[in-house]
Amino acid sequence: MTGGVNLNILVTGGAGFIGSNFLNYSVPKYPQFNFINLDKLTYAANLLNLKKIEHNSNYCFIQGDIVNYEFLSRIFEKYKPEIIIHFAAESHVDRSITGPAEFINTNIIGTFNILEACRKYWDKSDEKVFHHVSTDEVYGSLGDTGFFTEDTGYNPSSPYSASKASSDHLVRAYYRTYKLPVKITSCSNNYGPYQFPEKLIPLMILNAVESKPLPVYGKGENIRDWLYVEDHCLAIWDVIKKGKTGEAYNIGGNNEWKNIDIVNKICEVLAEEMDVDSSAFKKLITFVKDRPGHDYRYAIDSTKIMRDLGWRPKETFDTGLRKTIKWYLQNRKWVESIKTGRYQEWLKANYDKRIIL
Repeated sequence: MTGGVNLNILVTGGAGFIGSNFLNYSVPKYPQFNFINLDKLTYAANLLNLKKIEHNSNYCFIQGDIVNYEFLSRIFEKYKPEIIIHFAAESHVDRSITGPAEFINTNIIGTFNILEACRKYWDKSDEKVFHHVSTDEVYGSLGDTGFFTEDTGYNPSSPYSASKASSDHLVRAYYRTYKLPVKITSCSNNYGPYQFPEKLIPLMILNAVESKPLPVYGKGENIRDWLYVEDHCLAIWDVIKKGKTGEAYNIGGNNEWKNIDIVNKICEVLAEEMDVDSSAFKKLITFVKDRPGHDYRYAIDSTKIMRDLGWRPKETFDTGLRKTIKWYLQNRKWVESIKTGRYQEWLKANYDKRIIL
């Protein structure tokens, strides 16, 4: 990418958690680029996430569904995007277990449609980039040792991870078959501002503040690697600018935690920020029946992106988690805006019957 003026960048899923953090960072940082945010606005998306950039001259929002190919074609014809950053995805594992169809449609069919649009409308210019954002969950589960590398074989466990693995394979196939200029990144668990509270960290923060149960699957012994969302966004830019076409890069925080340990950590930091005793929050921890096919451990080896592109995470888990907790405490209006009746009904149906007595 040479950084030409008026380069058009199409961001799919830009009103969701990672996409909105990416745009909030990128739009003011790169005024020479035009950012087109294409988002379906599902339950997990929120235009309040983008309030501070909505009037920027180099940003526009379009509501639409990537499953609709004719709609995508009109977007390509009008804006002629030269870079695609593909965040759009259904991403919650629990929802994929209870309702996998949406995951197949968005994650597989939607990705296929964007690839087809690129194949139809792009010439052979080296300026073009299709950046596909994936997940470490495509690799399956690790034991007590070892790390996922870019060469780890795929072994997805849930409908969500299977749908993302399928989309990854499509992206690679379009590079090999059609020479489409693609790049792929697979990241570990993200956390930070604007994350919808079905995910572990915001769910624990908000439930604790409201003195609601803190539901932890099984015995809380599953292990995840955690990455602060802005570090992820910076890594994506490094790959877009300096990454090799056709290559994949793993992005991790080198920051493994058992679920029960991270919940206790949240309780402790939250108590410090609110000047209360952490026991008031820890007594809310409630162990619930584990979900089917729950992977034991994820851990990413980020050697390639650090060695080849010079990326390093800027936040430690201590600094990132404290920033995240402060953000949720200071942005109650945002929190209230996403507490729809539909979401509350889903929480009740998903967790109420799992409590282990």
